[in-house]
Amino acid sequence: MPIQSDADPIKARPRLVWAGFIAMCVGMFMAILDVQVVATSLPSIQSALDIDPDQMSWIQTAYLIAEVIAIPLTGFLTRVLTMRWLFVVSLAVFVIASAGCAASISFGQLVGWRVLQGFAGGTLIPSVFSAVFLLFPDNRQALATTIAGVLAVLAPTVGPIVGGWLTESYSWHWLFLINVIPGILAAGVAARSLPRERTSVAPIKGFDAPGLASMATALICLEIGLKEAPTSGWLSLTSGGLFVVASISAAFFIWRSLRIASPLVELRNFEDRNFLIGSALSFVLGIGLFGSVYLMPVFLAFVRGHNSLEIGMTMLVTGIAQLFTAPIAVALEKRMDPRLLSAAGFTLFAVGIGASAFQNPTSDFDAMFWPQVVRGVSIMFCLLPPTRLALGNLSADHVPDASGLFNLMRNLGGAIGIALIDTVIYTRSELLGQKIWNGLEKGNLSVAQFVGVPTAMIAGHNGSFDEQATSTLDPLVQTAATVEALNEAWAMIALITVVAILIIPFARSVASHPDASSNHLERV
Repeated sequence: MPIQSDADPIKARPRLVWAGFIAMCVGMFMAILDVQVVATSLPSIQSALDIDPDQMSWIQTAYLIAEVIAIPLTGFLTRVLTMRWLFVVSLAVFVIASAGCAASISFGQLVGWRVLQGFAGGTLIPSVFSAVFLLFPDNRQALATTIAGVLAVLAPTVGPIVGGWLTESYSWHWLFLINVIPGILAAGVAARSLPRERTSVAPIKGFDAPGLASMATALICLEIGLKEAPTSGWLSLTSGGLFVVASISAAFFIWRSLRIASPLVELRNFEDRNFLIGSALSFVLGIGLFGSVYLMPVFLAFVRGHNSLEIGMTMLVTGIAQLFTAPIAVALEKRMDPRLLSAAGFTLFAVGIGASAFQNPTSDFDAMFWPQVVRGVSIMFCLLPPTRLALGNLSADHVPDASGLFNLMRNLGGAIGIALIDTVIYTRSELLGQKIWNGLEKGNLSVAQFVGVPTAMIAGHNGSFDEQATSTLDPLVQTAATVEALNEAWAMIALITVVAILIIPFARSVASHPDASSNHLERV
């Protein structure tokens, strides 16, 4: 029988339910952190396993592809296994795969374990955001969302410093071994604490195999196409072909999902205007979050020459600002319209991103401090209110599917955002470098100051430089061109964020459902 309000899990067993939810958040944090800690230490892994440089990126790509396939399947898997057992099984598989990664002695073994690890990790993320609306009444959801949101965006911030410290202090194996003990503990707590529900084999009987095949094909081709497009060209035979296959597969998947009675993923959730707008905001937030976490290490490593530990220390500012802002976000979210908070959050986020578009080759911690603070302050307002916009009006039985789609949009936004950033860097650097050379040859002192060339060397100059001067100036020009390309990428992300603000007024108000969690679970 459905749980009634007087048997609401948060009322009957509040400490156990909160313990189970915190355990779920730990699992989600591990899954997100894993991508970042590995990214900073890829050179060490490459050297240890003797991996070809052009194959190295597959260590990350394999994980991300498996993750994006798993995320939209979370709703189906929840219906089969229940929320409790889906989390416990997924985290157990994640821990086993992590141990397998650490024990790998070849590139093939590592990639195979990364696929399994990514698939298990992909179900952990949307499960947490589903739990917010399935476990807690309305007056507790803001706090639960904030806890999950803080950990979700803190993981990419602390990832570089954790990865750099583990690799430099111990070995690359510990990038994966750190998941084992916390994972076992979190799985045990969740199995004991989360509400028990009745499992059902009914969804398996109507399993949509063609839908899964078409969805997986579309996501795999899209991810690989986005990875290849910046270097090979968006309209190249490889990238173009992958995008065509992805489009055809996606069209078939959408057609089939809207046609059959029990689709693998309930795309009809997009008929809800608020869910559509919330998902669009999640997509844009993914571009900004993943893009900023990608751009800062590129600048700090290739322009400033910092190591991974120094990069992590610099990027920690965002996480600290975010933690200080979280209680304020919780308090305001309870009292204000999520549409207003979303607009304020994305406006502030755009300002923080745009402020990073004015860096020069000498910019470092001081210049990056305030833009990071502004972004850190805004992040919770870009995550918590849009989550309520997207999921707050949906019935409990739609939340697991919707949460998977909502989180998938953020990941796809990140993948597309990074591809766009790489395209800007690859295509604009050479043109910007030539523009800088033209300015120096004309004796432009402002260009010389940006590049870092002594004014005495440029003042009064007109025409080409001799061979010695050219060899001296060339490294400075190349660095300056890279900085300007990165600045253009920051500006592009800021503009996309501003455009997203324009759709917020079309969202409807969010209804309050104090006992929303009382209609979905069934006790054993």
